[in-house]
Amino acid sequence: MIGITSFGAYIPRYRISRKTINAAMGWFNSAAVPGEKAVANYDEDSVTMAVAAGIDCLNGVDREAVECLYLATVTPPYKERQCAGIVGAALDLSAGIRTADFTDSTKAGTAALLAGCDAVKAGTVRSVLVCGADCRAGKPGSPEEAIYGDGAAAFLVGDSGVIASLEGSYSVSYDFMDRWRAENDRYVHTSEDRWIRDEGYTRFIPEAVSGLLRKHGLSMADVSKVVYPCLYTREYTAIGKGLKLDPAQVQAEMLTSVGDTGTAHPLIGLVAALEEAKPGDRILVASYGFGSDALLFKVTEEIEKVRGKRRGFARHLASKADLTSYEKYLSFRNVVPVEKGMRGETGPTQVTLCWRDRKTILALHGSKCKACGTPQYPAQRVCVNPNCGAIDQMEDYSFADKKGRLYSYTGDSLAFSVSPPEMYGVIDWEGGGRYILDVTDSEPDALKVDMPVEMTFRRRYTDEAHGIYGYFWKATPPRV
Repeated sequence: MIGITSFGAYIPRYRISRKTINAAMGWFNSAAVPGEKAVANYDEDSVTMAVAAGIDCLNGVDREAVECLYLATVTPPYKERQCAGIVGAALDLSAGIRTADFTDSTKAGTAALLAGCDAVKAGTVRSVLVCGADCRAGKPGSPEEAIYGDGAAAFLVGDSGVIASLEGSYSVSYDFMDRWRAENDRYVHTSEDRWIRDEGYTRFIPEAVSGLLRKHGLSMADVSKVVYPCLYTREYTAIGKGLKLDPAQVQAEMLTSVGDTGTAHPLIGLVAALEEAKPGDRILVASYGFGSDALLFKVTEEIEKVRGKRRGFARHLASKADLTSYEKYLSFRNVVPVEKGMRGETGPTQVTLCWRDRKTILALHGSKCKACGTPQYPAQRVCVNPNCGAIDQMEDYSFADKKGRLYSYTGDSLAFSVSPPEMYGVIDWEGGGRYILDVTDSEPDALKVDMPVEMTFRRRYTDEAHGIYGYFWKATPPRV
């Protein structure tokens, strides 16, 4: 049996109401979709969100067993640097794994999931982590600005402990230019909406879904839940009606609560469906982007072993903070660059140092004294415990998965930050170890001495002169 053995998701903390966008840009083009959308913080991107979803997915899983990692995104921060490699390093996976980026189409998420299942089925590997994440920017005043949301999902695929077995798939592929970006484009070019609706969404998704059912001799009555994306709320309902779906069979749309999350959208919908699924349920998930992939999963009894043990979709959706400033939203995405001053200048990045200390930086590895058990970060040759002082008796120790307490903190209004003030805290980790880290996803008034914190992988700086994003770990109040 091949299929999903674990799942996770990540929705950023910030939400911006489309009324806020309309208040700023409604004079030019009013948002046609109600509700709100998820917005990545200024220090988040598709890589950091993929790591967050991966952490959620790998909760309680032996990471040494992961043999392959696929990352799907149409918004990779690099054009020539494998982002799956960064995600794998941050998740502290073995260096002896296969990694690959899937990109250039919003159906890349389902393509990566299918590739992972195929790799396990072929016997090449036994466990594949598939992450899908996107952080797309829409040009101010465009429909995409209001529609695009940020988020990520992750699935572990294997042949043991399967919670949802892959029953079959069907794909269609077309060079249908509804939305595209060329080499130097930041924003998408779009065709006319009516053409996209009539010739794209309402044709490709039903074709893939119908092809899957026909291929495996099934009917819609055999399916418990159907997940699919659509940028248009009216057509979203029309697709379900065209497939003769009962409203209860259609997974609740996320356009009004999260926005369209690109490659991650059908994957996040699949996570949401799995959170509510019962053993025996069949879940059909379809993607969209230059065609469509349709995948059919059957939920097993193993689902009960992971139920409630992931933050997943529902918990992240409920944990949010309102972003009330449209101008701040633009600065988060660097659509409106803000003055950095001398204190905001960074670089040059020492690439060789980053390589030598890659586990310290990307995986947050320190050391633990074999003689007395004292952890410390960064790794040291001499034990920091004054009652020990052992030399060269250290073993690797990961702090990324450790909870902590805020020993002390400060807000710095002189240091540059896109979201001032810059906040720092002295973190005491559970089990030992102390270090100063940036604090993110919080406001200064919300910080309290001895409050719990957890680690989150973020962009620490941007070395613009050399085209390098510096990633590191920050502290954040736990999402509940």
